[in-house]
Amino acid sequence: MPEQKGLFSPIVIGELELPNRIVMSPMTRIRAEEDCSPSERMVRYYAQRAAAGLIVTEGTHPSPMGRGYTYPPGLHTEEQAAGWRKVTDAVHDAGGRIFVQLMHAGRVSHSSLLPDHALPVAPSAIPIYGEIHAFDGKFPFETPRALETGEIPVVVEEYRLAAELSIAAGFDGVELHAATGYLPNQFQVTGSNHRTDGYGGSLEGRTRFTMEIMDALCGVRGANQVGIKIAPGFTVNDTYDEDPAQTYTYLAQRLNSYGLAYLHVGYDSGYARGTPPSFNPIDLIRSVYSGTLMAVGGFTKASGVAAIAAGRADIIAYGRPFISNPDLVERFKIDAPLTPWDVRTFYGGDDHGYTDYPVLSAE
Repeated sequence: MPEQKGLFSPIVIGELELPNRIVMSPMTRIRAEEDCSPSERMVRYYAQRAAAGLIVTEGTHPSPMGRGYTYPPGLHTEEQAAGWRKVTDAVHDAGGRIFVQLMHAGRVSHSSLLPDHALPVAPSAIPIYGEIHAFDGKFPFETPRALETGEIPVVVEEYRLAAELSIAAGFDGVELHAATGYLPNQFQVTGSNHRTDGYGGSLEGRTRFTMEIMDALCGVRGANQVGIKIAPGFTVNDTYDEDPAQTYTYLAQRLNSYGLAYLHVGYDSGYARGTPPSFNPIDLIRSVYSGTLMAVGGFTKASGVAAIAAGRADIIAYGRPFISNPDLVERFKIDAPLTPWDVRTFYGGDDHGYTDYPVLSAE
């Protein structure tokens, strides 16, 4: 009989074998250096969590204009790639596997964070409601500048170059962040995309930017080393769509043809200025996507086991539990208590709340 699937059973994604199905979710931590190169504490942080079947890094901007935070990591210079190489070497030395998540913030940024104080870019000149954290405090989101049609291939090329640097940096693959209101997602949904050219209007037009990036990434890494994250139903960062079920079903069906390492589907019970969708995002995509599905969204060990057993997902990503439990895999195996996380240390700061959480052997 074939081995029963479970959180601790191996799985092959592309050509990469994962020893378990517990993934460390990408999480913004804002602890890079001033030039957006990974810091030494980032090396320790990721290496501590190498027992995960796969680590997906925090969002990493592929160009200076893609930056959305004060001290996020980037992957558009050789210096940044060299910094990431220290991270990937440490993770590999500890027996782990690691993908880099490429994230262009688009309008989820501020001119004070961007070269020459340029306005953030977006598919359309529509601002986000609310405020953003910048170097000198909180500021209202600015009205972004709509990308000209001729500029869009330049942005796609930036993603392609980042994929090339990901090889030099030693990553096992790349994930495109096309969710939660960042640039590809801004193009996908009707609330932020009012374009009338070939990148707007129809489902094909609104998903064209995402597909062009996927073509570029797969052209460099091969589809079996590429993943993508989508988040049907999310409204964070004013991500609204007239018919999200139709939009994301269409997108997932188009992604079927690639033979990707995985499709990462996010779900969250907290919705900004909106109500939860009438559908379960994970189940919506599972019904139309035939490849490996990674699910994320408040899973416990028990609900992760149940999701895999029911075929709702193939691998489960965990976020906050990995922040405060670097040995989460071991704790799950023996049903050990989990260390609670401290929200106050999530973003920025030093080693406190980052690399100083205890492991079982030290408790």
